[in-house]
Amino acid sequence: MFSSRNSKPQNRIDSLVGIGTKIEGNVHFSGGLRVDGEIVGNVVADPAKPSTLVLSEQARVDGEIRVTHLVMNGTVVGPVHAAEYLELQSKAKVTGDVYYKTLEIQLGAIVEGRLIHLAEAEDKVVAFKLGTAES
Repeated sequence: MFSSRNSKPQNRIDSLVGIGTKIEGNVHFSGGLRVDGEIVGNVVADPAKPSTLVLSEQARVDGEIRVTHLVMNGTVVGPVHAAEYLELQSKAKVTGDVYYKTLEIQLGAIVEGRLIHLAEAEDKVVAFKLGTAES
């Protein structure tokens, strides 16, 4: 699905939520999104395409994040799901569980929750439906 395993975030930013901007509601995007403002709601990228979310030092998200790549230096209150790569910079603060495949944490970053590694085996799990016995 992606061009390379454990790839670093893309440099291209398609959308920007500027300083002083507050969005109340869920944000769905594809490509690159940079947040310098505040989002009260979930931030979800199109799962069929690679995505990059950048949260600056001023950024705040109150809700769930689901992206391919995440570089954060701001505050998140809610669970974080980074399917490929997560970088927590020195001013990053997460209050919630963090799901990641590749993780980079700088000195000073805070996680108040669990760090949960997404094993590659999870990609290959097949669910079986149990049949009911007939009498």
